[in-house]
Amino acid sequence: MTASLDATKPVDSYRFLDGMTKRMVKSWVGLGTPADIPWTPLAKPLSDCTVAMVSSGGVALKSDRPFDLDIERRDPWFSDPCYRVIPRETVAEDIQVYHLHINAAFAEQDLNCILPLQRLAELQASGVIGRVAPSHYSYMGYTLRPQRLLDESVPAMISRLKQENVDVVVLVPV
Repeated sequence: MTASLDATKPVDSYRFLDGMTKRMVKSWVGLGTPADIPWTPLAKPLSDCTVAMVSSGGVALKSDRPFDLDIERRDPWFSDPCYRVIPRETVAEDIQVYHLHINAAFAEQDLNCILPLQRLAELQASGVIGRVAPSHYSYMGYTLRPQRLLDESVPAMISRLKQENVDVVVLVPV
């Protein structure tokens, strides 16, 4: 079984995932009872808000420390629990995608498919949002044991978001 990182070639079928996915979903169903989703209404119009994005795409600047993919290769139920800061001016040429479950070539060609910073800038230019936050964040998605991510990285990201006076966070699941 091989996967192509060439966006012009199809990715081979991962037939083994069908059975694995069914087993994982069955185990997730038994993990807990559904809870209410926390909701905080906006205190001001979106056109006055500072907006940041958080992507689960494993995006890092080429100049930054890469995500540790060997963690997941050794233990498929766990991945690098860290996050990376992505400045608002970032373009596709500036990044590397570290994610074992997607074809990274698409995101490396067009960052907007995994972290739509240009689309967010367009929303600012048209007055839909007040301002694009200076920083955005990415972490490794497909984290089946997220405790360290939740205990360490999420509070750190929230702290930085508060420091930058971010009003709205757009979650970009990958």
